[in-house]
Amino acid sequence: MPDTLDAQLDGIFAARDRGNMRPTIDALLPLYEKHPENPRVLYELGGAYDTAGEEATALGFYEQSLERGLTGDIRRRCYLQYGSTLRNLGRIEESLRVFSRARAEFRDSVALGAFESLTLHAAGQVNTALASLLTLLADHVIAPELERYKPALRDNADYLASLDHEPAGNNR
Repeated sequence: MPDTLDAQLDGIFAARDRGNMRPTIDALLPLYEKHPENPRVLYELGGAYDTAGEEATALGFYEQSLERGLTGDIRRRCYLQYGSTLRNLGRIEESLRVFSRARAEFRDSVALGAFESLTLHAAGQVNTALASLLTLLADHVIAPELERYKPALRDNADYLASLDHEPAGNNR
């Protein structure tokens, strides 16, 4: 087995079978026993439980990994998985708060924006969800045929987002 903890985690992740996460969880548990405070170990174990369909168990590991100082791109991925898991468990308001915090930290993350849109949709903010996706499209997709329409996409996104914030009956 590789020497460093990160190399061990990378190896376990590379060998995982999304259809049968038990071997991955079993490989991660001894690392968790040795390094129970390590934010990446906590994150990877949470992700393994999440993929195995044990979302409620995953949440605690995601929360601990963020509290213990997970950093960089792994922190961004943790936020995404944590927010999505909350949404999948029907905890929509908590999911919205997680995505809001994550988007403040990782403003340019297209993946966070896309998954936040799913939570906005689940929250009944369908216009804001679509507006968010249109904004991501305008801000991050490079396609010559789209360039001239980006201002129109942004204008439509602004209009759609405003619909979810108007009092009932005031929609155009």
